[in-house]
Amino acid sequence: MGNRNINAGTNHHIYLIGFMGSGKSTIAGYLHREYGMEQVEMDEQIVMEEGRSIGDIFAREGEEYFRTLETELLKRLQEKENVVVSCGGGTAMRECNVEEMKRKGKIVLLSASPETVYERVRVSHDRPLLEGNMNVEYIKELMDARRPKYEAAADIIVSTDGRSAEEICREIMEQVG
Repeated sequence: MGNRNINAGTNHHIYLIGFMGSGKSTIAGYLHREYGMEQVEMDEQIVMEEGRSIGDIFAREGEEYFRTLETELLKRLQEKENVVVSCGGGTAMRECNVEEMKRKGKIVLLSASPETVYERVRVSHDRPLLEGNMNVEYIKELMDARRPKYEAAADIIVSTDGRSAEEICREIMEQVG
């Protein structure tokens, strides 16, 4: 494919939202490599800035504190151009975050089945919301609870089940225009 810098002069971002394990990091990396977009992994950025793990942030300050860090990061990203942002799984749960994202770009919901998500995250221990509940049934419950907010926030919905990163990214770029 090569590096196809999409409208490098535009200031639009692509915000990838979806449940953990839906493919946000993989797709962000592909868009970075193939389309020359700057890549921001929200969770990694927050971990780096805080100097501690997400699990530690949740344990010491709670989820609300972490969500505020996400909001502050989104606001700082407004100054950049042509960025693909892999959002944390809960980023789109806050309306103010959705408003921030829509101001600067398109929100792409990456969807995956609970079974696919389980296969992708089952060996991970950096998923505070799943610790002690690493099973398809619990993942489905969480996904069902978040689905309405994800779908309401999304400009575009793309399924990742059984598809290559190339196929998914091609669909995203066609729909983003």
